[in-house]
Amino acid sequence: MTIVTYAETVMPRGEKQDRQSELMAEVLKLALIDGLSARAIAKRLSLSRNTVRRMLGRAPNRDLRAPGRRTSMVDTYEKQIRQWLDDTPELRAPAVLERLRRLGYQGGITIVRDRLQRLRPRPHQKPFLTLDFSAGEVMQVDWGDFGFAIPGCPRRVSGLVMALCYSRYLYLEFTLSQAFGTFVRAFERGLQMFGGTTYIDVFDNMRTVVSAGAGAHATFNSKFLAFARSRGFAVRACNPRSGHEKGRVERPIGFIRGRFWPGRRFSSLLDLNRQAAEWRDDFANQRIHAVTGKVPALVFEHEEKNLLKPLPDTPFETDDIETATVTKQFRVRFDRNTYSVSPRLMGQSIVIRANDQAVSMYLGPKQVAWHPRCWDVHQDIEDPSHRQRAVELKPRAATALPPGLVGLGEIGAEYFKVLRATGRSLQRETVRLTFLCELFGEKHTASAVSEVMQTGHVGSEYVEYVMRHKRKLRPIAPLVRLGKPELDNLSFDEPDLSVYDDLVPSQKTLDPGEPPDSQDKDS
Repeated sequence: MTIVTYAETVMPRGEKQDRQSELMAEVLKLALIDGLSARAIAKRLSLSRNTVRRMLGRAPNRDLRAPGRRTSMVDTYEKQIRQWLDDTPELRAPAVLERLRRLGYQGGITIVRDRLQRLRPRPHQKPFLTLDFSAGEVMQVDWGDFGFAIPGCPRRVSGLVMALCYSRYLYLEFTLSQAFGTFVRAFERGLQMFGGTTYIDVFDNMRTVVSAGAGAHATFNSKFLAFARSRGFAVRACNPRSGHEKGRVERPIGFIRGRFWPGRRFSSLLDLNRQAAEWRDDFANQRIHAVTGKVPALVFEHEEKNLLKPLPDTPFETDDIETATVTKQFRVRFDRNTYSVSPRLMGQSIVIRANDQAVSMYLGPKQVAWHPRCWDVHQDIEDPSHRQRAVELKPRAATALPPGLVGLGEIGAEYFKVLRATGRSLQRETVRLTFLCELFGEKHTASAVSEVMQTGHVGSEYVEYVMRHKRKLRPIAPLVRLGKPELDNLSFDEPDLSVYDDLVPSQKTLDPGEPPDSQDKDS
């Protein structure tokens, strides 16, 4: 029933038609634009629902067909853009815009970017297969970077994760370096925790494992291959940007970032590794794995542990080894820090050996310095005895002898006085004689220098010949330094071996005329 107001009954015919048109427009707006139902429109406009339905029935049918595509300023250049993308699929919108400008394009970068999104060839999607591994067959290894996390330590923290692919059993250790020595030492501790090794170990393309190439074309680090041979496992490298090839270790790294790392507080690397070991043993390896539905520690203990290859007893060299030249400040640089050595070694090349706790310096087979390792950066680590030695040598710097050879005394000064008149290199002679003093001692070196001068010659090669070949001297055995004075200064008396003489039975003296067989018969 249509509700007609009094004003509409007395309204002229033309005005009434205008009112009906306005009402029709309002009904169509509420229905088509605002989306109101016929009931809601009738209630809002005080009309009957039938009137509203009748008005909507008179409305023209909406054309539901998609409108034709609008032309664009970039349509003219679409063929050229396709050609560019065929040649260089990774081409970006700014580079395409730069090329289009030369062709007269007047538009902006937005429509170029939209067109590239539509025209760029889609990468071929590769199907992925779920890999199955036998117990004790494969282990995956990778690093995770955790940033500058230790208070006061300007070194990035790295986490080494080793995952057994069958049981999902994990090993986790945090370090302050990814260098070869640090990596192999942590890797060895992981193998010790597992109690053995798998037949194949899969690695990312880390520099300590892969020296060149990648994947099937990788050239492996010869030192790491030697370590792998000594432990009895084969090495395999993943392809670049192929995280799915080592998903058994990629997912645990993400699991560590999300479950162990947030909100963690620690004071040092030792404290961090203590917390990590507790979390690894008490939670990570004891949880029900989301994929297998089993507890990794139980699967490892009852199914995989006995199938691992046992580790050999042969030790492997895991020290960081470098060569450095001693500076005039009697220092050597190692791992972004400087360490002091004896000032007598200035200008010489020495070997540095370091592990996680100590840094040792060697000249030939002899250890010439030892320091606790510093994991800070740009620090100077000095042994007070080295400074004291430099102070003792400094007043004699005006003498004829170089600082490192003052122990040769008068014979050394006379030797260098003659040497300066020759064409020999004083620097080479100084280095060589210092080396000989370190190996054979100052006393033997001075005696050899005197003998060489008596023959009318000078030269370190003559001095070395006298000691090595003529006198058959051997280099001084290096002393083992434990870093504790109470142990380094221990001394023991020479044992009395005469007590063993009483344990040897005396032999009967034969008569010169008695045949040897007679003694055997008597005995």
